[in-house]
Amino acid sequence: MMQKVIIEVKMKCKKCRSKALAIAVGKKGVTSVAFKGESKNQIEVIGEGIVDAAGLAEMLRKKVGYANLVSVEEVRER
Repeated sequence: MMQKVIIEVKMKCKKCRSKALAIAVGKKGVTSVAFKGESKNQIEVIGEGIVDAAGLAEMLRKKVGYANLVSVEEVRER
């Protein structure tokens, strides 16, 4: 089952962005990571069986700063 997880992260600098990207890509089962939102403050993670979305948000909170889990939904193939 493919899932799409959106996490809002407060990133102050380019180093914080790259650190958040590295953390998201390092999770098992991740196939795609992208920055979304008006000010690119949301990370969209798409992957196979990302069961621990709350754990990913917690890890981003510890390593980068404020992180809020916005949504978790199933991706349906077209």
